[in-house]
Amino acid sequence: MDRFQLCEALRAAGIPDMYYEIPGCSHGPYPADRYFLEERAGVWVVGVHERGSKKVLARFAHQDGACQWLFDRLTDQGPPPVPPTSEEAAALLYGSEDIQRRAREDFERALGEARRRAHVDDGRTEPPPTG
Repeated sequence: MDRFQLCEALRAAGIPDMYYEIPGCSHGPYPADRYFLEERAGVWVVGVHERGSKKVLARFAHQDGACQWLFDRLTDQGPPPVPPTSEEAAALLYGSEDIQRRAREDFERALGEARRRAHVDDGRTEPPPTG
């Protein structure tokens, strides 16, 4: 498979153009994050373009391998969902207040840690304000 065949296969599979960047394939505007395929000095690389920088996930000697890797990645639906056990379902149905409380506590803890790190990173020695 070459990159043009990959574009056709992805479109036939219903994968939106915005999810990938492939040279020679027409696309609309790209979102900030997407997969990419490109050739670098005779080596085919695939990876993700996130927050303005590209991270290579795999390298291939041949275009076919890179195209197949990207097709598999973009069309993989993952494992089917596993239904919850009756105990898990009951916990979700009747324990939602506890779940929300723990989520708020986790959020507050993470927010406090982020504030602490922000003050350490900018060189301040005084503790961050609380609340």
